[in-house]
Amino acid sequence: MNDIFHTIAQRTATMIGSPFAFFVAFVIVLAWSLSGPYFGYSDTWQLVINTGTTILTFLMIFLVQNTQNRDGKAIHLKLDELIRSIKTARNQLVDIEDMSDADLLNLHNEFVALRQKTEVLLAKRTKKTRETDHA
Repeated sequence: MNDIFHTIAQRTATMIGSPFAFFVAFVIVLAWSLSGPYFGYSDTWQLVINTGTTILTFLMIFLVQNTQNRDGKAIHLKLDELIRSIKTARNQLVDIEDMSDADLLNLHNEFVALRQKTEVLLAKRTKKTRETDHA
């Protein structure tokens, strides 16, 4: 069942994300809007587009979410493999997406501090280079 859903979700996401699908949707909306005077801009005329777009949006949410979940998982696995394969990398960053929010915030703050430290070192190095160039 999961494989069938994945196949349907993947194919649908590919088709719906195409320029052709956008063109078809645009033509449908254009035809609907141009038919307004013919139908007297009635409540039924408005209900047709509202119902159609609501149903399509509702169904597409599940298909797109499935595709994004799979893509996200694949990216995480690829990054985990890269982290694991580099000797100087911290292996505790593998499966970082499963950390608590507090742990992620602590790690973020650690990287911010590291970046700031690097910026200070680079500024000192740049200043030293300028001084030797002017001397």
